[in-house]
Amino acid sequence: MSILARIKAFLGMEAKPEKEALEEEVEKVAEEKAKPRIGYIHLSGCTGDVMSLSENYDILAELLTNLVDIVYGQTLVDLWEMPEMDLALVEGSVCLQDEHSVKELMEVREKAALVCAFGSCAATGCFTRYSRGGQQARPDHESFVPIADLVKVDCAIPGCPPSPEIIAKTVVALINGDMDYLQPMLDLAGYTEACGCDLQTKVVNQALCIGCGTCAMACQTRALDMNAGRPELNSDRCVKCGVCYVQCPRSWWPAEQINKDLGF
Repeated sequence: MSILARIKAFLGMEAKPEKEALEEEVEKVAEEKAKPRIGYIHLSGCTGDVMSLSENYDILAELLTNLVDIVYGQTLVDLWEMPEMDLALVEGSVCLQDEHSVKELMEVREKAALVCAFGSCAATGCFTRYSRGGQQARPDHESFVPIADLVKVDCAIPGCPPSPEIIAKTVVALINGDMDYLQPMLDLAGYTEACGCDLQTKVVNQALCIGCGTCAMACQTRALDMNAGRPELNSDRCVKCGVCYVQCPRSWWPAEQINKDLGF
């Protein structure tokens, strides 16, 4: 059984108690391969994504301490110079007027084999899209854009913040090289103009909506309600994180992969 399959079985709590299953998984992975080197970089935002990464001990503790090596991170590792990394999780949008942030992002792209837009601010700009100067500390900081506007991004984990479950599954899939499992995250690497209205234009208007309500349940600002079986957007609450569209089961249809699996 592959590393990813075993992690999936563990996260699904299919067989053994949590602690016993996880201890066995850690031992097997340690025997099979060296730990991937993971880095965390914070640009602009509220640091909510790293809190989701580091404070959900019940799900992520063993993954972060035994399956990977955290080699860089302003709040996680006492290290000033950026090392080579297998995967860099970049949180927050990049401010075009902040020379340090722009330089750091460019360095991340050079040092990391894979760059992941970690959270909706990095992936789509999220609420920082509304920032146009006037902050008391730095009024000259006025233009915040998704990191994909400046560097090549390999995948994205949306969410404000992302759930610990999707963080664990995505990191394991990345380090295991399971590209089929990761395809939705890979497709999101260029999805930088998110809005709740995507549901209307790309799902409802295309007669794809099944009225399941997943989008409304996924919305972290309660900007969506279900009305007559269809999502209704409160634009004043929408922070343009993209989670509603990403979570919609009709927004991503892997036709090529389905045909491949069926042998067509």
